[in-house]
Amino acid sequence: MTLECDYLIRSIRLFDGSGGSVRSADVAIESGHVKAVGAALSADGAKRVINADGLWLIPGLLDIHTHFDLEVELAPGLPEAVRHGTTTVVVANCSIGLAFGNQRKNSDDPIVDCFARVENVPKTVLKLVADRATWSDSGDYLKHLDSLPLGPNIVPLVPHSMLRIEAVGLKASISRDPTESELHRMEQLLEKAMDEGYAGFSTDALPFHYLANHPNEKSRIPSQYVKHRELKRLLAIVRNKDRLWQATPPKDKPLEVLQTFLLSSGRFYGKPLKLTAVAALDFASNKSLVTLSKVLSLLLNNPLVNGRLRMQALAAPFKVWADGPFTPLAEEIPVLRLLNETELEDRDARLVILRDPAYRAKFKAMWSKGKHGISLARLRRLLKREDFTISRDLADMVIESCPVAVWAGEDMASVYARLMAYREDPRQARSEEERASFMAMDKVTDDADFILHLLECFDTDLYWYTTSANRDPRVIRKLLMNPHFLPGFNDSGAHLTNMAFYDGNLRALQIAQKQDLATVSLMVRRLTDEPAQFFGIDAGRIRPGARADLVLIDPEALASYDSAAHNQLIERDVFSHRQRVNRSDGVVPLVIINGKIAWEDKAFTPEFGKAQGFGRCLRAKDHEDALHTA
Repeated sequence: MTLECDYLIRSIRLFDGSGGSVRSADVAIESGHVKAVGAALSADGAKRVINADGLWLIPGLLDIHTHFDLEVELAPGLPEAVRHGTTTVVVANCSIGLAFGNQRKNSDDPIVDCFARVENVPKTVLKLVADRATWSDSGDYLKHLDSLPLGPNIVPLVPHSMLRIEAVGLKASISRDPTESELHRMEQLLEKAMDEGYAGFSTDALPFHYLANHPNEKSRIPSQYVKHRELKRLLAIVRNKDRLWQATPPKDKPLEVLQTFLLSSGRFYGKPLKLTAVAALDFASNKSLVTLSKVLSLLLNNPLVNGRLRMQALAAPFKVWADGPFTPLAEEIPVLRLLNETELEDRDARLVILRDPAYRAKFKAMWSKGKHGISLARLRRLLKREDFTISRDLADMVIESCPVAVWAGEDMASVYARLMAYREDPRQARSEEERASFMAMDKVTDDADFILHLLECFDTDLYWYTTSANRDPRVIRKLLMNPHFLPGFNDSGAHLTNMAFYDGNLRALQIAQKQDLATVSLMVRRLTDEPAQFFGIDAGRIRPGARADLVLIDPEALASYDSAAHNQLIERDVFSHRQRVNRSDGVVPLVIINGKIAWEDKAFTPEFGKAQGFGRCLRAKDHEDALHTA
């Protein structure tokens, strides 16, 4: 029988998203949907046949924690997601987003203020985004997204910080509690957005998320100032609409985390509230954080509590780059945060700080805390229960580039050791640049002085990285396979020069591939159907009638893929700025979104990112179902 279709993908190994057994099959696609799935389907009526012998066909991958709502305004195709097989992204995480437009008022610029330090995006880029965010209503934002030539599907959340700003104003939202009428206004706005189809609501309580514009540099973003009463009232709306709550917890206050997360309990509040939280990371300096994630998940998902918590796990070592003093890891330590409060371009302001004897004394005290003698801080360091998540070990800090070219690729401990050797024997210098640098370090007496000198001398020209969490592949695998966790927390679209986990989903598949195909099938489900069901959106499965968001994977290329070797810093014209990205080209031979080929043979198709018809703004599934039956 002739099967009329746009595409027939033949001879694939099908992972349909259900987690079931892999099977050989053909898949027919017509008018943006899967038309048929079966063995040896007729090719007579196919406009194009794609032979994929030996390749895997999987549903389009979901990226559940992104800040792509920024980039989508400048490059709506979101190529750094799609080239890795991601066809659906969740935006407006961590309480910040664009649902209410740029919210510029009384000289305030909330998008710039909220995103610059929290997500390490340059203010020049954020101002471009804010200039384009001309709407002022949550419904108009969805219409705006509908009008863009999207690459992947976009799933927006309602961001709590922006909701507070909309109802109270930026300055008031960080200086006082809302009045009853203002809180009622927040409830009205949130309920309206839920009725418009937003998939959920995002909040933030990480204690080191700070504003960036003067005079707010020492204030945290608005969601940080929420009281339990306000959060409880807002989450009641999310619960009643059966939508999702995305949260980042106050990591240093376990009892407060428990009290907050109990708001997801069905036992205490009538029915469970879906909660996904950041993040299940195995920090090298503080092993208690990943333990807390496991304990909270077991407790809240217990039938007696009847919660629905899914912690987000990262499928990679948590490798973070720094532009001199600028790194998201520095924000939690006051003496380092002081440098991050300066404007990126204002090197003179940082020099004043770094040359202040009082500052240097505080820095050295912080740097040496717990490293020597007998003290509680020393015990915590030995037990890997430190307050800091950033390493203060030079051996963990690797220089990628700096004005002394021979240091590239070396850890700072090696450079420091050579400095000490140079003082005994000047022939130890490996270049004239290094000799000149060592001669300028005549006042360096310890490793703290060494770091201070590098920051003072090189500032942002010192580009370095550290892997602060997820160093053990065995632990990563256990976190990814934990049924109470979800693979995610890629933070895609943020931290432009500091992180690159755009290929995070592929890394998760690679980890599963090392075991067997049954584990791959389970991981495919964890990256597609499982998060789609949890977020309440129509995605994640390959079956007749489903939207055709499909990805081909070359299993041989996946097995040999080395993400670290394909991580690079490029210039993005749309940002007029550098960005750290991944290049998994060859692992993903084909990406189809809404029945249209977006990526094929290591290149984007000509209409991708320019013409509509690829991704769309996805509303909550129950919202769309209600519209279809109305």
